Amino acid sequence: MSFRLAAYAVCIEDGRVLLARYVSPTGDTNWTLPGGKVEHAEDPFDAVVREVAEETGCEVVVERLLGVDSRVIPAAEARLGMEHQNVGIFYQVRITGGALRPEPNGETAESVWMSISDVADLCRSSLVDVGLALARTLPATGHVSPVAVGGLIRH
Repeated sequence: MSFRLAAYAVCIEDGRVLLARYVSPTGDTNWTLPGGKVEHAEDPFDAVVREVAEETGCEVVVERLLGVDSRVIPAAEARLGMEHQNVGIFYQVRITGGALRPEPNGETAESVWMSISDVADLCRSSLVDVGLALARTLPATGHVSPVAVGGLIRH
């Protein structure tokens, strides 16, 4: 089994959420939240700030911890062909500077503000739904029910 610890940014302004369009090495594309892998010895709090800057060109401040999501992706559905566990830490962030741009030499082709009401029509990562649910409900436990994968929602 492979394992990944990641930090994700949920940035909501005026009924819109900041999304990043991920393009895999094979050319598959889907929308996700800005964020990614927590590097060795890196604090997840610092990782989310770094990842947003790398992927979107924007500077952010973390306003609060929203919660944690843990999911196991079966080998048949995982990119590496082996079972994979992703533990995601979700933070509410606010943009303080910079300008949206594609990730230089990266997998984020673009970052855009998307109306929350339009998200349901996007081919997207389940992380988007988890982040929006955490931001909407602010559960005291920091946990929301797992998001079913299928249709427009992917791992």
